[in-house]
This record gives sequence, C-alpha cells and structure tokens, in this order.
Amino acid sequence: MKRDLTSGNIASALLSFAGPMIIGNLLQQIYNIADTLIVGRCLGEDALAAVGSTYTLTTFLYSIIIGLCMGSGALVSYCYGEKNRKRLRSCINISFVLIGAITVAAEIITLFTTSGILKLLKTPPEIMAITGDYVKIILSGIVFIFLYNFYAYMLRGFGNSVIPLIFLGTASVINIVLDIIFVGFMDFGVKGAAYATLIAQAVSGIGLALYSVLKEREFRIKPSDIKFNKREVLAVVRMSSAASVQQSVMNFGILMIQGLVNSFGTTVMAAFTVAVKIDTLAYMPAQEFGNAFSMFVSQNYGAKKNDRIKECMKKSFQISGAFCIAVSAIVVVFSKSLMKIFVSADKTQIITTGAQYLVTEGAFYVGIGLLFLLYGYYRGINKPEMSLILTIISLGTRVVLAYILSGFETIGVFGIWIAIPIGWILADITGCIYMKKCMK
Repeated sequence: MKRDLTSGNIASALLSFAGPMIIGNLLQQIYNIADTLIVGRCLGEDALAAVGSTYTLTTFLYSIIIGLCMGSGALVSYCYGEKNRKRLRSCINISFVLIGAITVAAEIITLFTTSGILKLLKTPPEIMAITGDYVKIILSGIVFIFLYNFYAYMLRGFGNSVIPLIFLGTASVINIVLDIIFVGFMDFGVKGAAYATLIAQAVSGIGLALYSVLKEREFRIKPSDIKFNKREVLAVVRMSSAASVQQSVMNFGILMIQGLVNSFGTTVMAAFTVAVKIDTLAYMPAQEFGNAFSMFVSQNYGAKKNDRIKECMKKSFQISGAFCIAVSAIVVVFSKSLMKIFVSADKTQIITTGAQYLVTEGAFYVGIGLLFLLYGYYRGINKPEMSLILTIISLGTRVVLAYILSGFETIGVFGIWIAIPIGWILADITGCIYMKKCMK
C-alpha cells in the first residue's frame, strides 16, 4: 500500500492520501468524545470536569511523543522521495531508539509527579481525587501512544496512510464498547473510562507495531543495524525535536489556558471540556490535511520537484479554505445544538458558555486551516524551526491576551475565547510573508 507522491495527478493523490489520515484522526477524536459523552451523561458535572482537565494535560504530554514521531516521519518521507534506502533505514532505526528512550523517561516522570501537576493546574479540591485516579491510568499508556504514532508516521512517510487507519478504527470501536460496559453498566466511574481508553491504545499501538515489523523489512531493527552516524543523528534530532517542541509548545499554551479556565469554576470547566472537543473535531480534518500536505511536500522536496510543490500549495489552500468556511457556518449556526449532544438540556449555563466559545472560534476556522498548511509546508521543506516560530506567535498571543482580557470584569471568560483567533491571524500573516520569501 505504499504510494509514490512524486508523480500523477496532484489533487487526487493528495486527497486519496489525506483521506485515511483524516478519517483516522476523526476516529482518534472519538476516543475522547466517547469518554466525554458517556461520562457527562452517566456520571455528572464533576466527573465531566475531571475528564476535561485531564484531557489538556494528557494531550500536552502526548504531543511531545507525537511531535517527535511526526518530525522523524517527515525525514523518512524525504528519504523515500530521494530514493535513498540506506539513509531511510538508518533514520528509522535511530528514530526508534531515541524516541523510545524519551518515551520511557516521560512515562516514569509523569507517573511520579501527577499530584503536583494537578495542583499546579488549579484543579478544584472537590474533584482532585477522581481527577487523580483518571489521569494516573491514562498516563500508563504513553508507551502505546509512542508505538502507534511512530509506526503510523513511518508508514505515512512511505505513502501508506491506510494501514494506520485500520488499526485505529479497530481501537476506536473497542474504546466505545468498553466505555459503555465499564461506565454505563459496571459502574466503574471515571476509572472505567480511563481503562477503556488504555486498552484501546494498547490494541492500536501493539497491533500496528507487529504489523509493521512483520510486513516491512525496513522496520526490523537489529543491533548491528543501529549505527549512530553523526549526520543522520543530527538530522533526526533536528527534525524530530523541532516538531516535538512545536507540538508541546502548542499544547503547553492550551494547558496554561486550562489553568485559567479552571479558576472560573466547574461550570466553565465543564463547558470548556465539551466545547473544546467539538471545536477540535470541527477543524481536525484541516489539521490532518495539513499533515498529509507536509508528507506530500517532503517526498517531492526529496525528489527535487519544486514545481509540483508550488502547484500542490495552490490546490491545498483552495481545498482547505472551502472546507473551513463550510464547517464555520455549521458550528456557528448550530453551536447550542452541538452542546446539547453532550450536556443535558437543563444545564443552561454550561450550554450558553460553551456555545459562546464555539461561535467565537468557529467564525475563524479559515485562520487555523491556513496555519496548519503553513506548519506542514515548513516541515516539508526541512525548515521545522519556522513552524515552531509560528506556533510561538500563535500561542504566545493567545496566552498573554487571555490572561489580560479575562482579568477585566466586563469581559471575563470571553477574553479567553477571543484571544485564540487573534493568535491564529498574527501567525498566518507572519507565515505567508516568509513563504513568499522562500519561494523567491
């Protein structure tokens, strides 16, 4: 199922490659939505707030590992387009060892510092216990997050986006079924939702790893093959670390926002929990399209096909822009109805607060869609540092404005919401100006 992205019709190749990635990310969001929906309906507001505050923490930690895998995947895609098999195998081996070691260290550190982190996030005392129970179980699965994302990004670097989708789809079904059993019928509480997610992650991670090792000889790591050539190590470290820092900075900013949201109480926390899930699901296809675009650019950059990259950029901007406009309209018009899917109709304050967030963010999805393409473009042409700079601009603006604006009594929590699209727009302007310079 490998695909050469350096030839053929650009639009059809890009869409057929991006399609499984988009569906896969959609299924990954179902992991979180299943927890939110079932917990919100079965366990109440406190449990929903506990799961929500944990979501931002785990997303931040996962982003470090996912970013490392993403950066290495872009390098592998470049080598695949370059048709350099020796370098390809070397990069895969080095990436596995380095990222695997970081994963083990992260697993140990986070499990021993969970309580301190939750206090730092200003988790309300009344939900501290159940939040701690949930997060400790979830964080036990970091190694499975590594296994799935490492092999998924390696396969995508080969142009294969279908196999990761199959394993993720299977895991999603398992997660939903176990959520219903553990929470709805067996009354395990938030621990049940956590165990359901952990088991599903194990299935997708271990399953994809076994498939990749058995089917692709490039993934069969032998001690004799692991030669830490200085050039290759530096290339892996540069690409993977830049992408990881970008992803972690992005989610660290969100984590800081979560701390600010927590200070407004459990009602706002619950509203934010639901609204962020809807928001993420709405613009997720644009995000994954940007990741597919990055792999497309990287293969063609390795093959020295710059004209094909330029044409792909034009078509990608058109496709992403049209999608974002359509989704914006849906989210803005149906914001309250979307909130009611997850929250009982009598929770009017939660619904109103969440709908305000969705309308504010939803009106500017074109901004985040363009930003995802800019991230992908700079990773694809081996300038991952620029993606990091754009992330810092976007998140820095968001965090600073959120803390300033929400401090005014007349603005309140709305200041947190409006700061987000302002950050997107400033990063877009910077990225487009630099892109013109790169193209010249």
